[in-house]
Amino acid sequence: MAITGKDEGSHGGRIRLGMVGGGEGAFIGAVHRLAARMDDHYSFVAGALSSTPEKSLRSGAALGLDPKRIYSSFEEMAKKEARRKDGIEAVAIVTPNHMHAGPALAFLKAGIHVICDKPLTTSLKEALKLQAAAEKSGKIFAVTHNYTGYPMVRQARAMVAAGELGEIRVVQVEYAQDWLAEPLEQTGQKQADWRTDPSRSGAGGCIGDIGTHAYNLADFITGIPVVEVSAELTSFVEGRRLDDDTHVRLHYANGAKGTLWASQVAVGNENALRIRVYGTKGGLSWSQENPNYLQFSQLGKPSLTLSRGGIRTSEAAGRMTRIPAGHPEGYLEGFANLYTEIAHAIRASRQGAKPDAEVLFPTIEDGVKGLAFIEAAVASSAKAGRRTKI
Repeated sequence: MAITGKDEGSHGGRIRLGMVGGGEGAFIGAVHRLAARMDDHYSFVAGALSSTPEKSLRSGAALGLDPKRIYSSFEEMAKKEARRKDGIEAVAIVTPNHMHAGPALAFLKAGIHVICDKPLTTSLKEALKLQAAAEKSGKIFAVTHNYTGYPMVRQARAMVAAGELGEIRVVQVEYAQDWLAEPLEQTGQKQADWRTDPSRSGAGGCIGDIGTHAYNLADFITGIPVVEVSAELTSFVEGRRLDDDTHVRLHYANGAKGTLWASQVAVGNENALRIRVYGTKGGLSWSQENPNYLQFSQLGKPSLTLSRGGIRTSEAAGRMTRIPAGHPEGYLEGFANLYTEIAHAIRASRQGAKPDAEVLFPTIEDGVKGLAFIEAAVASSAKAGRRTKI
């Protein structure tokens, strides 16, 4: 994969992209726009970017959009873009959780591919309804669990699939932050405000915001379904309405056991997503804050450190690798890798075909899994940690 964007003529022309949300003051909107442009696969041409028409207009103007394609609502955007000969082919939905389902349904009905931030919706019932609509539409529906785009995560998945770890026995995954260690939502901080509000975030706080990333990472690498969970969700900050710390026992279909810890009150942690997977023959360890390296241990042999772009890495990891070994590569590139994989799928759909087998990104099925996990964990916690089926 090249460092710079590829010649659009070599891959069928840029994909016309719109965005719902992601206007002024929104971190994740800028991330999606940067990721979409990194390999030159997309042109950002339209948006309903903020909750009010005035903010949306300001945001669109700042981003250089045609004023005629800056919309006051996602409903207006879906209808008008669907009528244009040069209308958008895909839309990125980067709103708070409670505003995912409505726009996604509207754009699916308009015949437009959907790229949705996680979690998919605020409830499993809503997620299943959305899944049915996506299947009926025949359109691509991607969910941006961006950590699946990291080269060494692809390496770990390939090694597990190849049997290099043997039969999986133990999975330990954690995601620790400290930015909500104090009642930041009471200061009016935008990101903290909606994430701690059940009406906008759903039944899960920390478990929905970052716990779903940890769950998806373990699911992506191991490929083994979790069948039951036993969870304890806690709100340590006084007055907080949603959990800010969660401990979950994972019970896998093959008999493996796992633990998932997610916390946003773990002082001293910035974005500490880590996973360890152990089998009968070996083990793997990876950390998002040092993403270019994967620790691999084989029973009875010295441990190895595998590096991104180095010897012994798989073709799956190589497809995600952008720059020479030893250079930092991470968060934005992971997002960009997913956008590029989605672009391959969209271009294949232009021809009425499916993408090549190696093209891989999280889909609506992964989004539904995440909601099933959240609801099972919330239900288990309400029953003092009783084992609950997913």
